[in-house]
Amino acid sequence: MENKIIFGDNLQVLKTISDESVDLIYIDPPFNTGKQQARQQITVEIDADGDRVGFGGNRYQSRVVGEKAYRDQFDDYLGFLKPRLLEAYRVLSETGSLYFHIDYREVHYCKILLDEIFGRESFINEIIWAYDFGGRSKTRWPAKHDNILFYAKDPKRYTFNYEAVERIPYMAPGLVGKEKAARGKFPTDTWWHTIVGTNSKEKTGYPTQKPVGVLRRIITASSNPGDLVLDFFAGSGTVGEVCLALERRFLLVDNNPQAIAVMQARFREHQSIEWVGIDPQTVL
Repeated sequence: MENKIIFGDNLQVLKTISDESVDLIYIDPPFNTGKQQARQQITVEIDADGDRVGFGGNRYQSRVVGEKAYRDQFDDYLGFLKPRLLEAYRVLSETGSLYFHIDYREVHYCKILLDEIFGRESFINEIIWAYDFGGRSKTRWPAKHDNILFYAKDPKRYTFNYEAVERIPYMAPGLVGKEKAARGKFPTDTWWHTIVGTNSKEKTGYPTQKPVGVLRRIITASSNPGDLVLDFFAGSGTVGEVCLALERRFLLVDNNPQAIAVMQARFREHQSIEWVGIDPQTVL
């Protein structure tokens, strides 16, 4: 299988994938927040009476030109996830891994479900992705992290490329000596990384887009060049972008037309990708 993007129901697509044919799965399913996840697209132009103030005190008028959104709510969230995770377990190779990206609202329940499917001994890590951006609650500690659950198909034999992972600076380099400080340290299970900001070059306009840096670390560590990486909640397609850079193959699945439209724009220059269920030349 070469690089492929499928517009369709991910459960039905999963059922067509061969046993133990996927080397790494990363999924970022809807978080079941009960909210409408949305991001507006705007244009701005200089206007003395505009609604925004920019660099040098100039005023600008903004205009909404579009919005990407989806409803993030399920009556039976675990019932929705379970058949998909059972298929994920089936298609993972013997040395394969699953990274399940979720937040504090559902992580405890999802871990119990994953323990049931993979076995508690297959749980390797809970990664905390911490960031510092957005609103600040005055009634509780502001929630500024996501949870990523890392499971291996076989906890005694799975891909983990320790030496290939990019190292990070020590928080107190003076305590470890010049040699260690220059080399940096291997990341722990707490990852500090900014979100995709409104002015970021990575920004696609998709409401729940995840940053390239987080996916690069996962894919570098838990797959090898030429391996097949699956994301069946593909969203903006960040897994595909990272796989192209790291010489991995990918299979992306999503049933949201807005996600497909974002990926069409993101991968416009990559003619080698096979599109299934949609003409890549027809923007949804």
